[in-house]
Amino acid sequence: MRKSFPTAPGAPSAAATSRDRPRSSASAAPAIASDLLLKVTPPRVSQQLITRKRLAFFGEQLRGQPLVLLCAPGGFGKTSLLAQWRLEHLAQGFVVAWLSAQPQDDPVRLVQALALSLRHAGGRPELASALFDTPPSDGLDAAIRLLAEIAQEAMETTLLIDRADHLSTGSAMLLAYLMRNAPANLRVVVATRPESRLAIDDLIDYGQCRVIGPAQLRFQLDETQALVANRFATRLDNDTAARLHDTAEGWPLGLQLALAAVAGADDPQTELAALSHRGGDRQWLGLLLDNLKPGDAEFLISVSIADILWPELCRAITECNDAPEQLARLAHDTPLLASDEQDGGLRMHQMVRGVLRQRFAEQPAKQQALLHERALHWLANHGCLEAAARHAFSAGQRGWAYHLAERCLYKDLMTHGRQGVVLEWLGRLPAVEVDRRPQLLLAAAWALATSGRQAQSARLASRITALPDISDALRCECDLALSTAAYFSDDPDRFVALIRHWGESPPLRDPILLMAYRQHAFFCDALAGEPALARLKQQQLLNGDSNPRSYSARWGQFAVGLTYLREGQVLLAERQMRQTLASAEADLGRRNPFTCMAAALRAGALWEMGRAEEAALLLANRLDVLERFGNPETVILGYRVLARTELLDGSEHRALALLDAMGAVGVARELPRVVIASLVERMKIHARRFRAESCRTLAEQLERLLAAPDLQRGPIWWRDAQIQRHLARVYGAIAQRDWQQALALFDQAPPLARQAQDCRLRIEFLCLRALALEHCGDSATHLLREAADLAHAFGLQRIFIDVHPMLTEQLKRIAPDMMERARPEIPPRELDAAPLPRAQVTPSVALTPKEREVLELLAHNLTNKEIGLAMQVSDQAIKWHLKNLFAKLGACTRKQLLQKARIQGIILPPS
Repeated sequence: MRKSFPTAPGAPSAAATSRDRPRSSASAAPAIASDLLLKVTPPRVSQQLITRKRLAFFGEQLRGQPLVLLCAPGGFGKTSLLAQWRLEHLAQGFVVAWLSAQPQDDPVRLVQALALSLRHAGGRPELASALFDTPPSDGLDAAIRLLAEIAQEAMETTLLIDRADHLSTGSAMLLAYLMRNAPANLRVVVATRPESRLAIDDLIDYGQCRVIGPAQLRFQLDETQALVANRFATRLDNDTAARLHDTAEGWPLGLQLALAAVAGADDPQTELAALSHRGGDRQWLGLLLDNLKPGDAEFLISVSIADILWPELCRAITECNDAPEQLARLAHDTPLLASDEQDGGLRMHQMVRGVLRQRFAEQPAKQQALLHERALHWLANHGCLEAAARHAFSAGQRGWAYHLAERCLYKDLMTHGRQGVVLEWLGRLPAVEVDRRPQLLLAAAWALATSGRQAQSARLASRITALPDISDALRCECDLALSTAAYFSDDPDRFVALIRHWGESPPLRDPILLMAYRQHAFFCDALAGEPALARLKQQQLLNGDSNPRSYSARWGQFAVGLTYLREGQVLLAERQMRQTLASAEADLGRRNPFTCMAAALRAGALWEMGRAEEAALLLANRLDVLERFGNPETVILGYRVLARTELLDGSEHRALALLDAMGAVGVARELPRVVIASLVERMKIHARRFRAESCRTLAEQLERLLAAPDLQRGPIWWRDAQIQRHLARVYGAIAQRDWQQALALFDQAPPLARQAQDCRLRIEFLCLRALALEHCGDSATHLLREAADLAHAFGLQRIFIDVHPMLTEQLKRIAPDMMERARPEIPPRELDAAPLPRAQVTPSVALTPKEREVLELLAHNLTNKEIGLAMQVSDQAIKWHLKNLFAKLGACTRKQLLQKARIQGIILPPS
């Protein structure tokens, strides 16, 4: 977020300062420099500041850590977070001192500035007066005196030091000394940049100092949503917020630039949607770049062709020996670059890179090719083959590009899951080049198998198996790819047949392929009705994997989560997918196909747990990826959660439109189970309002689909399809209010429906049967009690509302205790605007309780006599309290007293 700086109206002048000192010390104390007074004045709290609960100082992450280091480049909202922490500490009654460091702060001056800040924060005008009366020549001696005074005061004190990277080496060493020797009643929070070293690595290593870096400071999607809502007083739809968030990559300054660009728009939501589509505000970013020195701008344009900026790569591209120093200076002086924690170099923010590459494209073609060629040679020599292949392609060296792509794409896909990269190359490569390169054929077959283009994957696998002298290992790998394609094309029986063909000892030697085969074999057990056995084997396999964040290990974790969800074990499924999704987002990106499928799985679990808003936000700006790349289960889950969310918000028309779109995706990708789920879900909606004719029409469509002669599926697929067909018939009978027919259908239910391992499905059948029995005049109390008890045990908080609204009334009437247990838990909204209550005095230890009460009444413009009447004391007592307040806060008028109290956070400003 943009930094907030103290403004002239909130800062006392030098003249006012001399007047405001207590009379007893004014003649003895030397004059204090005006710039010191400015730098110890806390910044103005922006009305747009949101409280980031995830980073709350007394929250789960920090838990009141005594030493905290905020270490990130410019533009990451360090000052704003310090301002939030200041309010939190004031609310806890701490003395909170603020200091904005400056380059001219030598060690002695730094200690004096800290002492002055503590004076203002604690209302102690005589604190550390010796440091000003007779300033010591040694900074260490001054620091020892200050720490002794803080310990002697015995007040809970917090020092917030911003811009510590501006300090000289000697002052930085002194600050490290203060942190190492802080007394028990002192907390120290320092904000700095990565290139500034405070020599406290040992404190960090031993856990005595907590570091908050760029990864933690980046906004998360819910925080972006809250920021936009607070800025425009309107809620942004999840997809637009997610696109804006992805465009800015959670970069606080990028979000502020985007919001500022549309501040005057009549329709901010439309403007933000357009802004996110075009990748940021070109005008604002252009102005930011135009303010750079000409040499720096040209340098950034030249190196913008690289994704990761290593110093030596920049030297190779620009052929400038001082390129590493120039890169380091730009990283320090501008907010345009951030460190890449995975690859060790620097990375341009996505919004900035887009503008720079647009300017690069305006250069002569010959110059562009030359720079790409320089990057190509350096990257190829350092093992970055895919990046080198892209630069070779851009430089016009197509043969070399194809050769490099063949060497790296297969490994990148199988090891890192870079499916999108392979598909991009397939769009570039001529078919003849793919055919003559077996490794490219294999990579393409694997990538297409999970991209909704299973027919193309099968054709490529056939070309490979048609090659002469093909080994059994290669044939087995082709079958492995074909089985993956079968699973993604909604043919579980073919999936099982292809895997079972090779038995327990496949002719594979590659560890990655062998692990993939075993995972496929275990999932066959789950499809055969043994999910617990499949999980046991899968967990044993994962325990033997040395890298739990490998791509193959992630698929194993996904399979475990999916089996839990298929059984209705939503609590276990959510816990399983929470960490898997977090690591996938960090390593693969938010819109990677695997990440989106993991998000759909977790969203499905969260919905059943009653956390509807969180579930919908997980799917923001991901539905289009699921449409193209998701397996049948995740496509169904994604659409179902979003449709039910719209229904919860009262937008039935949008819910039905989403389910229509879901059916269209099933038809387009030839996924009949998705079409069936779309029809059944729409029947459930119509059955809630007893729309018999609508349900009858949908039931006829379902029967025609299942009777289609081209629907060639095996018994595993038909097992699930028959259960859905039976469920649809029950809802059809309920829509017609034919309760006897509904009961008869339960008696005719296929054994698989009655013995289903999906506990959610069993509870749904119990609920529907209880509903029918109640309307037939029979008692259903025992069924509802059992259903409510099971729902509570498995964490299925929404099932009664989702099955039929009449169930909640029925449960409330006959089993109110169970209704309370089955009620969805809707967590309170965590992200609101910074709390700024009207005329509230924080419990600062700088003031006595009576002084705080006087100050609060004074803020309501009461006279001394009125304050005395309110407090039931004499006018003379009020005058005495005011005299003490004037001395502690350094004020000489009532108006100035209130203003200084507001600046120091003792009085919170009106909301």
